[in-house]
Amino acid sequence: MSDIVKQHFDAVAPQYDRQRRQLIPCFDDFYGIATDMVNCDNEAPRILDLGAGTGLFASFIRSKNPKASLTLIDLSEEMLKGARLRFGDDPSVSYIAADYTTYPYTGKYDAIISSLSIHHLTHPAKRALLRSIHGLLVDGGCFVNADQAAGTTPYWDNYYMTQWQAAIKQSGLANDAIEASIERRKVDINATVQDQLDWLREAGFAHSDCVYKHHGFAVFAALKGPCFS
Repeated sequence: MSDIVKQHFDAVAPQYDRQRRQLIPCFDDFYGIATDMVNCDNEAPRILDLGAGTGLFASFIRSKNPKASLTLIDLSEEMLKGARLRFGDDPSVSYIAADYTTYPYTGKYDAIISSLSIHHLTHPAKRALLRSIHGLLVDGGCFVNADQAAGTTPYWDNYYMTQWQAAIKQSGLANDAIEASIERRKVDINATVQDQLDWLREAGFAHSDCVYKHHGFAVFAALKGPCFS
């Protein structure tokens, strides 16, 4: 993941949580459906959060799975400081400040989650990451990615961006925060829904789908396990 992305998120870390709802017009559905999709047979699941940031998505998962062990990995130590504040001295939460695409993981997970992070990777890096995720999951494990998606044509990309900018300008967010967010999105490398579904199948996931989409925001869910007819 690029140093430019890290610098952007280091800078915004102190305000990140406060701005999330204003910057994601579909916040409740986006995170609500993503959380609903994280289902584990294990009562005390092991869950890995890729690009965890301040632990926002992980906190929703913790509410749903209070006995879960959470591993939060993020390139930005500044963002992880927010996660440490969020979870306090919770012994079931661990933190890794590293690039999640190259980190040498040693365990297996019941679920792997990510939110608004993987779209920063190049397309080849996305495909390689999905293969790694499949390998890190136990049989029956799930991967849930609440992220961004490109439109099928530049027309739709422009439409989604225009709609998003109109919404955040009416959100009450300060002008400097709006401009900073627009600037951050210039380094996004979004992929279409179809490409992301193709890559999930290529990685070996038996069941994958885009379970929610609002303009450029999309939630993907994938299960590692046998296909059923």
